[in-house]
Amino acid sequence: MKFNKKIVSMLVMLALVLSMSSFAFADEALKIGVIGPFTGAAAIYGNACKFGAQVAADQINAEGGMQIELFCEDDEHDPEKSINAYNTVLDAGAQMIAGTTTTSPCIAVGAQANEDRVFMLTPSASSLDVVSGKDNVFQVCFTDPAQGTASAEYITEKGLGTKVAVIYNNADAYSTGIYQTFTAEAAELGLEIVSETTFTDETTDFSVQVTAAKDAGADLVFLPIYYTPASMILQTAKTMDYAPVFFGVDGMDGILTMEGFDASLAEGVFMLTPFAADAEDERTQTFVASYKELTGEIPNQFAADCYDAVYALYQASQAAGIDGSTSYEDACEMLIEQFKTIEVTGLTGTMTWSEDGTVSKTPTAVIIENGAYVAYQG
Repeated sequence: MKFNKKIVSMLVMLALVLSMSSFAFADEALKIGVIGPFTGAAAIYGNACKFGAQVAADQINAEGGMQIELFCEDDEHDPEKSINAYNTVLDAGAQMIAGTTTTSPCIAVGAQANEDRVFMLTPSASSLDVVSGKDNVFQVCFTDPAQGTASAEYITEKGLGTKVAVIYNNADAYSTGIYQTFTAEAAELGLEIVSETTFTDETTDFSVQVTAAKDAGADLVFLPIYYTPASMILQTAKTMDYAPVFFGVDGMDGILTMEGFDASLAEGVFMLTPFAADAEDERTQTFVASYKELTGEIPNQFAADCYDAVYALYQASQAAGIDGSTSYEDACEMLIEQFKTIEVTGLTGTMTWSEDGTVSKTPTAVIIENGAYVAYQG
């Protein structure tokens, strides 16, 4: 079989052009690293962030403008492994970070990123230590102090309880930070705290803490904690026939999808959160549908926060003139300036940022009804 040399030459040139175009397209994409615990005890948070980021990237890419390329790395909620994940995404070409998901890794990575001059927008690490002394780290979620203050105000405003017990993890910066501002605001508002008990990461028996709340006559138990200990507390209360109002914060989001957890134990539980999957606005419903198609699950607040983080980075990059060829050092300085003035309307509210990296937006509360988060109308 003979080949026409001219045709062969044209085909080779066409292949070369297509190859160069593909390379140019990839080079022009905005490259975002997503770091979080995709395995381990905090995997519900990390996977929600990863899939929320993917939904955002897919929607942006479908619009046909500047494309988004994600580099996702598992840190197992471990600061040392998070540093390794950070180095991996930088080596892969990431220009900025949507992460990390949890507080301790974010503090560690933020310090390194500050030295390297890499911009970070964490969707869910809420401690003030995350942003303190680092001009390159900003938050999408409420800070711990804001959650504590807002929770006390909400409980008082809605009349959810008159005698409050607090159970918190005194070995965890997230839990302790919320506890401290909650009790300070409760004192200002005249909210009576009748019991305060603690635990650590190793605690598996919560009978002492729940008994103390019950014996003190608490009609509301405030839980500034993560979903794993919260699930054990709810189980313990059930066995003790103790049924106060339970009020948690964003760390409890994800309890309904926790493997092996009986969702009926969480019926009537309140959580302070900026996102409710049953909201009727078009953007939320489109996000929920896309997320369910991708994962088979209803998105939680962490998914919505990381969706907003990707959109915020995209919007700020467009405004600053950042593209796929911008170095991460240059992108960092440009994004720092943008986030001081930018306003982003997302799934979790309309957001503006202070120079210290903290976000301003309005918190709301959801209640768990029939195994689902529902916006509280009380």
